Amino acid sequence: MDSARICHIVTPVGCMGYGFDENIVARELAQLAPSRTPTAIILDAGSTDSGPEKLALGTMTCPRSAYVKDLTKLLKLVHAFQVPLIFSSAGGDGADEHVRLMEEIIQEISAEETNHRHYSFKTVSIFSSIDKSVILERLSAGRITGCGVCVPALTEKDVTDSPRVVAQIGPEPFIDAMEATPDFDVIIGGRAYDPAPYVAFSVYQLRQQHPDLSSEQLESLQGGLLHMGKIMECGGQCSTPKSHGAVATVYADGTFDVRPMAPGSRCTPVSVAAHSLYENTRPDILRGPGGSLHLDRARYEQLGDGRTVRVRGGRFVSSASRGQPYQLKLEAARVLGYRSIVMGSIRDHILVQQLDSFLVSVKGYVKQQHPGIPGDWDLDFHVYGKGQSTPVGPGEVFLVAEAIAPTQQLATGLVSTARVAMIHGPYPGQKATSGNLAFGIAGKLEIETGPCAQFSVYHLMDLEAGEERLSHPSRLICSKVSVFGKAERAENQQDLKDYDRMFEPIPSTRSGNKTSTSASASQESASCHPPKTLSDISRVLRSKNAGPYEITMDVMFESQAVFEAVKASGLLSPANVAEALCVRPEDIVWSGFFAPALAFKVTIPRFRAGKMASAGSFMENDIHGSQQHLGLSVMKLPPGLVS
Repeated sequence: MDSARICHIVTPVGCMGYGFDENIVARELAQLAPSRTPTAIILDAGSTDSGPEKLALGTMTCPRSAYVKDLTKLLKLVHAFQVPLIFSSAGGDGADEHVRLMEEIIQEISAEETNHRHYSFKTVSIFSSIDKSVILERLSAGRITGCGVCVPALTEKDVTDSPRVVAQIGPEPFIDAMEATPDFDVIIGGRAYDPAPYVAFSVYQLRQQHPDLSSEQLESLQGGLLHMGKIMECGGQCSTPKSHGAVATVYADGTFDVRPMAPGSRCTPVSVAAHSLYENTRPDILRGPGGSLHLDRARYEQLGDGRTVRVRGGRFVSSASRGQPYQLKLEAARVLGYRSIVMGSIRDHILVQQLDSFLVSVKGYVKQQHPGIPGDWDLDFHVYGKGQSTPVGPGEVFLVAEAIAPTQQLATGLVSTARVAMIHGPYPGQKATSGNLAFGIAGKLEIETGPCAQFSVYHLMDLEAGEERLSHPSRLICSKVSVFGKAERAENQQDLKDYDRMFEPIPSTRSGNKTSTSASASQESASCHPPKTLSDISRVLRSKNAGPYEITMDVMFESQAVFEAVKASGLLSPANVAEALCVRPEDIVWSGFFAPALAFKVTIPRFRAGKMASAGSFMENDIHGSQQHLGLSVMKLPPGLVS
C-alpha cells in the first residue's frame, strides 16, 4: 500500500453548537481545494458529559438557536467549497427526534430568501434509537453487560422507565450511507461513537481509490483511522495553546497528519499523544463498537513546519478476531423525581463552628414537619467554604439545600421548610437572634429546578452478525435520504475563486506567541522555588469524567527526566494514590504511566455520599468531574526527588 493522500478532514470545533470562526475554516478549505484531494467537514455534536437530562427529558446540549447559527455557517462552507458535511450525535444525545430537528433546521436555512435560489443539499439521516423490545429480549438472553466495572447490572425496570434508548453506532452505517448515496452533501448522524464518521469517510475514500483492498487489509488500516478520529473529534484539544479546530490529512497506509487551525497554536508529539489520556479510562487501549484501539505501538513525529504532527502505529483489534460478537453501547436515562433548591450563606463565627450539627437539626425539623408523606424524598446540603479562615475567624460558608421528591410541589415544600429552619433555628451560644442565613439571591426564596434525571442504561448489547449495518434485515439502525433546498443540483456549484467575496480575510495574529511567552515567564518564576508538591512538577494536572460512572485524572510532567524520576520513586503507587484521593486501593479502576505523553493516569469510580454513583442526578455538583484532582495536586514530593 502506498502512502498517497486519500483525504483531508476539517473539524471547525469540538462540538456543534459551541460556535466557531467561519473565516478561519474558509481559509483552510481554500488552501486545501487546489490539492484535489477529497475533503470533508466532520464534527461531533454530542456526549453524555453534561449529564442525563438530554436522554431523560428530550433536551439538547445547546439551544436551538446555537445549532441554527453553526449550521448556517457550515452550509455556507459546504456550498462555497463543494465539500460534504458530516456530523454525529445530533442535538447532544443523538435521539431520533433531534436528528429530525436538524433536518428541520437545514430545511429552514435552505429556504431563506438569500439562499433558496442557490442551496440544494442531498442529506442522509441516520437513526440510532433502539426499540426497547429488542433490548429486553437481549437482556433476558444474557446478552447485555455493563460498560465498565462501575456500571450496575441492567434490569427490566431500567429499560422500561427510560423514555428513549440510543445506541452508540460505529462507522459501518456511515460507510453504508456514503456508498448508497455517493452524491450526498450532508450526513446527520444519530448517536455515534465519536470517531465513527471520521473513520467512515476515510474508509469510503480508501475503497473509492483502492477498490481492490480486501476486508483484511482495510481492518489492518483501521487502527490509524480510529486514532485519527479519536484526536479530531475534540477539534484542536490536541494543540497548544488549544485551538478551536483542527485539520487532518489521511494517507493510504493509515498514517495521518494533524495540525491546529488557530494561527498561534501548534501540535507537538507530546500534545497529540496526550490526547489519548483525555476522558478515557486508560490511554493505551480504547474500546469502541466492534473492537478496540491499541496505542502501545503508536509513534508521533514533529514535521518541519513545527506545528504538524505525523502519527502512525495505532492497531485495531476486532471483536470478531477474539471470537466475540459486535457490541453497541446503549445509553438512556430516566426521571427520578423533582428537585428544588434554596441558597444562602452563613457568616456568624459561632454558627459556622458548629455547622454540621446545625444542619442535622435542620434535616430533623424538615422530617418532623412532613410526617407520613407518600413516596421517597430526600434533603441534603452542598456546603462551600467550610474550613476556611480569615484574620478575624472562620470564613463565610455558602449553602445550597437540595430536595428531591415525587412532585415539584413537595420538593419545594421541603426546601421551604429547610429555609425557615436555617434562618430561625436555634443553636448553642446563639447571639444573632434575628436570623442565621443571608439569602435572597436573584430575589428568590426557593428555586424549582424541575425533573431530576439519572442514567439508567449504559450497557453493551451483543448484536447478531451484520446487525450493525444499514442493510441488515432487522433494520436495527436505519436511514433516509432527503433533499433540502430548491436550487437545481447543477446550479448548486460555487466557483472556488469567489470564496473571498463570501468570507472575511483572516488577520495575522501573534497571540499564540504571547501565550507562550506568558507561560514561560510563569514557569521561570515558579522554578525559583524548589518543588514541594506533585503540582509543582507537572505541566498539566487535570480530572475529567470518563463516561458517567468514572472520574479519570492525568498528570503530565515537564520533562523526560522528571517523568522517569517520579516513575522510579514509587510516589504514585496504588496505595499512595488511593490515600490522596480518599478511596481504597481496590477501588482504583486503572492506574499507570504513559511514556508517549510523559504522563501518569489514574481512574476511579465516581462517588457521591460515599457510594458509587453516575454523573448528574440528586446532589451532583461536578458533572464533568473537572474539580476532582486536588488530592493528587497537593501530594508531597519525597526529599530530593527533583532538583
